Amino acid sequence: MHRDPRAGARRGPPMVAIGAIGALLVAIVAAVASTGVLSRSTPSVALAAPHFVEETAIAGVEHTYDGGFEYAAGGGVAVFDCDGDGRPDLYLAGGSGSAALYRNDSPVGGALRFTRLRDPVTDLTAVNGAYPIDIDGDGITDLAVLRNGENVLLRGLGGCRFQRANERWGFSAPTAATMAFSATWEAGATLPTLAFGSYVDPASTDPHKLCFDNQLLRPTAGGAAYAPATPLRPSWCALSMLFSDWSRSGRMDLRVSNDRHYYLPTEGQEQLWRVAPGAAPSLYTADDGWVTVQVEGMGIASYDLTGDGYPEVFLTSQADNRLQTLASGPSQPTYRDIGQRRGANAARPFTGGDTRPSTA
Repeated sequence: MHRDPRAGARRGPPMVAIGAIGALLVAIVAAVASTGVLSRSTPSVALAAPHFVEETAIAGVEHTYDGGFEYAAGGGVAVFDCDGDGRPDLYLAGGSGSAALYRNDSPVGGALRFTRLRDPVTDLTAVNGAYPIDIDGDGITDLAVLRNGENVLLRGLGGCRFQRANERWGFSAPTAATMAFSATWEAGATLPTLAFGSYVDPASTDPHKLCFDNQLLRPTAGGAAYAPATPLRPSWCALSMLFSDWSRSGRMDLRVSNDRHYYLPTEGQEQLWRVAPGAAPSLYTADDGWVTVQVEGMGIASYDLTGDGYPEVFLTSQADNRLQTLASGPSQPTYRDIGQRRGANAARPFTGGDTRPSTA
């Protein structure tokens, strides 16, 4: 499967021409969640299995995420309300093609209907994904757009209109292949702290450093703009990031899930960065109780599944998914696997005779 002479430095050919079906399903789920239908309570009666109808084409969504190897790990959609009408709108990454903003014009209780809103500000190329976030706290959702090249912050103006805001917020954007993002608000700050996760450096032939540096951006002391980015080294080709108060201490540390395909087994691993207010970020190590985990990390989810008040962590991989819990309480970040015991191991398809690994 390795087609690059750099001993495993690349995956096989990407799946391109990804349609917008997944985006519509995400929109439907988001709409259901916003109504409060999804809750923590257990239903008293069994609910019927959800049923979805294919309506992509008739809904007006015609979009393709495309590109070569450099876009193999991208492809995402931001679902948010860009015009304040309560309906979830879509911003779809386009890879080597153009990203696209679709306004949700669906009648309540009727068929799905979306309208493409063309604008050079949002029709960016080289987009791997995007995240909705209200950066300036004005009540209007902004967008953090991840690209192969300059990342872009788009300031929401209302009415599904946006303006480029890199210069306005002093955002010196990394120009690496960016695949991951997370944000948090540190105490007293008027702008959020931003983390960007970078992927493979195609120009590198050094097996010890095949990945671009991840970046952490904090606001300046004045709070109106961002200070220069702090590189998070070492970086091991991040595909997902998550700020999490894992110890319930009030401090949001940064988890990074990395792709072991691009680091040496003696060097790379999953990471947890201590992000203390006013201090430089620092990695948790074995001396702190951190246990080495190596997966082809693709996504992170965190939630208190056991009811002990501390969030469990689910790491998706190309095969070896992990569900982990704190082993010794919040005093140290020592996690142990509980996926197999809890019946949450999903490394193979649920049905059928295909034994090839699944991607969660």
